[in-house]
Parts: sequence; C-alpha cells; structure tokens
Amino acid sequence: MVFIANISLGSISIPTKAILDSFIGTQDNISWQHIIMDYRLPKAITAIIVGSGLGISGLLMQTLFRNPLAGPFVLGITSGASLGVAIVIMGASIFGGVLLGILASKWSIVIAATLGSFLVLLTVLIVSSKVRDTMAILIIGLMFASISAAAVNVLSYFSSAEELQQFFFWGFGSLGNLSWDEILVLAALYILGLLLSVISIKTLNSLLLGENYAKSLGINIKQSRLLIIIATSLLAGSITAFAGPIAFIGLAIPHITRQVFNTSNHKVLLPAVFLFGAIIILVCDSIAQLPNSEYTLPINAITSLIGAPIVIWLLVRKRKMMF
Repeated sequence: MVFIANISLGSISIPTKAILDSFIGTQDNISWQHIIMDYRLPKAITAIIVGSGLGISGLLMQTLFRNPLAGPFVLGITSGASLGVAIVIMGASIFGGVLLGILASKWSIVIAATLGSFLVLLTVLIVSSKVRDTMAILIIGLMFASISAAAVNVLSYFSSAEELQQFFFWGFGSLGNLSWDEILVLAALYILGLLLSVISIKTLNSLLLGENYAKSLGINIKQSRLLIIIATSLLAGSITAFAGPIAFIGLAIPHITRQVFNTSNHKVLLPAVFLFGAIIILVCDSIAQLPNSEYTLPINAITSLIGAPIVIWLLVRKRKMMF
C-alpha cells in the first residue's frame, strides 16, 4: 500500500488505477506512463532497497559489536565512499586536468564511491583476520572514518564553491537519480548481501549471548565475523555508492523493530527490519516529495525528522531498550 501511495504522490497526483494500468501496459496517458515507469517506479524500488538494506546492515552491526549505537557505517565504509566521491568532484582543483576524462563519465560518482568503500573494506578485512577482539575492529573502523574525513576536509579547503556545492548536494542522499541499468547493478549487490545476512541468522542469535557461548556451539567466530562484515559492506557500500549517504535508517530501524516485536530473535527481526526499513523510507520519500508541489526536500532531512521522534516515543513508552 505504501509502495503504491509513494508512486501516486508527487507534483502530479496519479490515481491508483492509472498506476496499475501502467504496470500491465494498458495505460493510455503517455505522460503518466512516462512519469510512472521512468521516474517514480525506479525511485520507489530504490527506496525499498535502500531502506531494507541499511536497516539489515545496521542490525548486523549492532549484533556483531553488541552496541546499540553501532550502524552500518561504523566500519568507515561511508567515509571511504565520501572520500572517493570527493576526489572525483573536488580533486580537479588539485590534480588539474587528470580527472577530466573520469568526470565526463555518468558512472564516475558510483565508481569512485565503490572504490573508496572497497579500499576501506579491504583494509578492515585484513585487520579483522589478525585481530581477535571484535571491539578492536569497531575502533579501527572509526579511525579509518576519521582519516577519510580529514582527507575530505583537505580537498574541500582547496576546492571551488561550485565543487563544494556539488559534493554537499551528494551528501544529502537521493533516491530518484538512478536508471534501470544502475538499479539492476545495485539490486544484484543487494541480493548477494541479503543472502549472506540470511545465512548468518544462526550466528547472529548465538552472538547475543557472547562470543564464548557462540564458540561453545561450534561456531567459527573469525569466519562468521568475516561473513557478517562482507554482508554489511555489500549492503551499505552499494547503497552509499548509488544513493549517497542516507542518515538515520541503519541506526534506528533495528531499534524500532525490537521495540515493536519485543524480541531479539533474528529469525523474526531480519524480515521485520526488511519491512520496516522499506516502509519507513517510502513514507519519508512521500513526505519529501511535498505532494502537489514542485519542490523536493532532501531525503536525509526527512528520515531524521520523522524517524527520531518515533524512536524516542517508543523508548519512553517501553521504558527500556530491547537488545
């Protein structure tokens, strides 16, 4: 229902019947057909991937590190992606014409963000294979995020106002700029990350009682930790590369789901987080479109403005945090 409502609302309201007609190819209004199939449907599908993917990756990180403040970006993946994008957008001021060929490519931002997040992921994976303490990986990820942020600040200092504005707008996040080809690539990475998450359900449940308990069940901690990190990186890294850094969803959706379902069982939490993440970001996107208006607000602003009060209300109502 939220999915259909999201497609229906916008600067031009489209009836539900017209949307269904477009899906089955019987739509007579060419303008509506173009709006639905070339803009609103791709955006709604992107919203589902972004909301569910970030929600699940946040759940994985909170369980792995047993930290309610952990999100999908604690490993420095987003910071690495931001650095890659900053080099492409703002690096021209420093490197001159070297980047002009890259900048001409439609996929330049996506490739740059992917390479940045991949390099950070590779470093974290190498470190995780040599470190026994899971919390040490969390701290190392945060340090990589700080290094990337510092490099972005240096690039920003030497950049022009136009380049800074372009990078600033990328940081808002966007659901509506993807073509069908880009959505297919994003969906392939998303499905792979989703499968790895489902495979890890038993491990995630055992980690709730600590690593020693998980070891007593015969679970290989290093191998399981590696699998969870790869799943999170595939989900959060690909989403950041294609849609930009989307705030709030990865951190808050798992908490909302735990409060509503009153459980820590990942057999329940994983599909519930999938649904809650998709629904909430579709609602936020519908609000951001400002129905019957030509203006569209940044999706990051709406996710935080709408989502944060929900989390506060649930915690006050329940009076304790499920974890």
